[in-house]
Amino acid sequence: MTEISTAFTGQTVITTFEMTPATAHDVMERLQLAYDTVIRHQPGFLGAGLHMNDAMTRICNYSKWQRREDYQAMLRTPEMRERNREIAALCRGFEPVMYEVVDVY
Repeated sequence: MTEISTAFTGQTVITTFEMTPATAHDVMERLQLAYDTVIRHQPGFLGAGLHMNDAMTRICNYSKWQRREDYQAMLRTPEMRERNREIAALCRGFEPVMYEVVDVY
């Protein structure tokens, strides 16, 4: 399980995907396959969680990396470039944003 802590010094990335209920499961399946076959095997990957809202219009992906550069290198791999094109075709949009943990309650 991915732990959230203010002591974490790596890179946290939260990506939100917007889609219709008609494509939500397709997007989720592609994300799960990307983690199973590519992402979790990349240097610096520490863990992730995938969440879907009840309306099936948004998916939130929380991932942790040792360094910002590890995450960026994963995005530049040919496999992820192709997968991201496929996922983008099923979404209204998606946006990865890098965060730092400020506090935990």
